Amino acid sequence: MNWAAVTFDWNQARAFLATVEEGSLSAAARALKLTQPTLSRQVAALEQALGVTLFERVGRSMVPTAAALELLDHVKSMGEAAARISLSASGQAQAIEGKVSITASDGLAAVQLPSALDRLRREAPGIQVDIVVSNDIRDLRLREADIAIRHVRPDHPDLIARRLPDSVGHLYAMPAYLDRAGRPATLAELSTHDIIGHGDTARMMEFLAAYGLTLTERSFVLSADNGLVVMELMKQGLGITALSREMANTVPGIEAVLPDELAVPIPVWLVTHRELHTSRRIRTVFDLLADELG
Repeated sequence: MNWAAVTFDWNQARAFLATVEEGSLSAAARALKLTQPTLSRQVAALEQALGVTLFERVGRSMVPTAAALELLDHVKSMGEAAARISLSASGQAQAIEGKVSITASDGLAAVQLPSALDRLRREAPGIQVDIVVSNDIRDLRLREADIAIRHVRPDHPDLIARRLPDSVGHLYAMPAYLDRAGRPATLAELSTHDIIGHGDTARMMEFLAAYGLTLTERSFVLSADNGLVVMELMKQGLGITALSREMANTVPGIEAVLPDELAVPIPVWLVTHRELHTSRRIRTVFDLLADELG
């Protein structure tokens, strides 16, 4: 595409086309919902950009010149293409069908999303959902997902966020492990137990230290960067780990360890991009998730 060869904009071409079809500047201005001086300036700007005279005034009518008639078919094609673009965009924006991608952490995706998606399938069966499971923050601005459920508030102005009720995290273990290793009565006793880490154990140590729990690298007998794997290791009685309340509630017989001393609030944010304002499809999923997760 030789962009340098395009010396006019679509608004000018639209003003020209409307004037030809309506027969006068006043009628064209009414059709485009513009003032007559504005439309007249757009036609004049197109004449200047192209270096031709497009109309001759005959009484109250605007009669296209020979040069204008040569351009007319091309401009009509532009108008028809613009109409098709608007129609396609309108259909995509208003139809409650099509794909919506949701990104969430592994634990939240496995434990909390299914019930919400069950309701979505009943209320909007035309929507197809792609779940992007990731413990990293995906960039919605790059359309890596349409909607994200995050534990940190986004700070970019192009993103729309809604705060949902916080979850809470505790340390948990199975009775088999606690019967064998003992139930710690204090944070100091807890520091001698086998800990199952989440991902970066150094970061986890630093985080728990802020709550008064001192651990070392030797405390972490196992670690995984997948929350479901961590939960399964804990279920096998291999140690103590941190879980959200919602994940812990799925495990029969699980015991919270020192829940009064160590309770970590987990903020939950529902995030999307500005297309939320124009896409009924994304708005439907966003509002349903807010209702279900709230």
